[in-house]
Order: sequence, then C-alpha cells, then structure tokens
Amino acid sequence: MLNLWLHRVAKYSVISSFLLCSNWAMASGLQVSPISLSIQARENASGLTLSNTGDNVVHAQVRVYHWSQDETGDQLTLSRGLLASPPMIELNPNDKQLIRIIRAKAPPHGSGAVEDSYRVLVNELPIKSPDQKSGLQFALSYSLPVFVQPVGVVKTAPKLQWSTHVQPEGKQIKLRVHNSGNGHAQLASLSFVDTTGTSIDVHKGLLGYVLPGATMYWTLKTPPSALTTGGKFKAMINGTETIQDVTLDTSDR
Repeated sequence: MLNLWLHRVAKYSVISSFLLCSNWAMASGLQVSPISLSIQARENASGLTLSNTGDNVVHAQVRVYHWSQDETGDQLTLSRGLLASPPMIELNPNDKQLIRIIRAKAPPHGSGAVEDSYRVLVNELPIKSPDQKSGLQFALSYSLPVFVQPVGVVKTAPKLQWSTHVQPEGKQIKLRVHNSGNGHAQLASLSFVDTTGTSIDVHKGLLGYVLPGATMYWTLKTPPSALTTGGKFKAMINGTETIQDVTLDTSDR
C-alpha cells in the first residue's frame, strides 16, 4: 500500500493534491483539469485534460489507484476497476491531451451499496534538457479523487458522527469522524461555535476526506478547554457550510 499524499519531488516538498478554490490544479507548465471526477453508474468513462503552458516539453505518467481508509489513514492499492488511457504522455508547449478514465468493472450495486473511491496520480517525469545548467529539477505530482456512483443512486451523501477525545496528557484533542452514509465527505475550514455564538478557528483549509464506512482521526491544536459543552463544529463539507453536532469528551479537564 502507498501513502496517499504525494509530494513535489526534488530538494523541496510541497503537497499538490487538493485545490479548493479552483477547477484547475496548476504548477510549472503542467495543468490538470478538473481536480475531481464523479462517474455515474451508467457511464463507462470520464476524462481529465492535461495541458502544458510552459516553455519546455513535459512528460507525464498517469496511474489509477483504488482508495480506501483504515485505522492508519488513507491507503492506495493498484486499481483494476478504473484504467487511464493513455498512461504516458508527452506534451509540447501549449499542447493539451485528454486522458480517459475508463471503468473496467461493474459499478457498486445491491442493497446498501456505497460509492467506490479512487485516486488518479499524475506524475511529471523529470527530463533534463541539454542546455540545463542546474542539477535541481522539479517533478510535480497530483492526486485527484474519483468517485464511482452506485447503481440506482442519483446522488450519494455522507452521514457523519463527530466526537472528540482528550489525549492522555490532557493537552491535545483527537477528533473522530465516522461516515455511515453512502458518499464521501470532504472536510475543510473547521471551527467550533460555543453556546454564546463565539467561533474559534480549529483548522483552516482542507482537513481531509472521510470515505463511506470509514472512521478518520485528526489531532487538533485547539486546547481542550476551548471546546465547551453544548458547542458545535462548523465546517465546509463537500463545499457547503454545515453545522455538526459533536459528542465532547470532558474528562481530564
């Protein structure tokens, strides 16, 4: 299994997996659009567009992995359910290439079926040009979510249960989010609102995903004393601001 979060490869590392405010994942000359895909049960394929807006030729590899979550976090395994075609490309400056994401097995079906989750990994392959003097090269990696919808379901939805647990030393809180729905939840811009309406920022930007049937954990930097009884979490869930009830652990305070 592979760790989900890919990093920019060179002497520097930056996460380039998720962009929340744009439909384009962009860096250097390589652009990828859209930044996520949803494939309906009746559809056999979807597509990504790779573009090169730089001045040099770009070589890239496209792979698809099945995405699951367990007690250790996100896991990727080689996919037989979705395939990328073509898997290797060469883009001249200002070129574009359509990458077809092809469904190779039946969509989820039957009683209690939930959406299937995948990751498309787009890796720029570093090619040293003859006139390049520096030994430093940047190879970009993108990890894009793909969700296959179950048969007979027009739109899936998450169903979340939130709880917190004070860590043994009493200085940190672990957030637990379980998803019993049939669709994923993308969590971002997390804050806590107490009974007086006062809001405290807990996590800015993307927190992560919770896939159907999965439970995910995050250690919060907010002190336990800030999360008072009767308060609620406010978060962007799949792009929509939502208020969430939470079961608070009040032990060791």
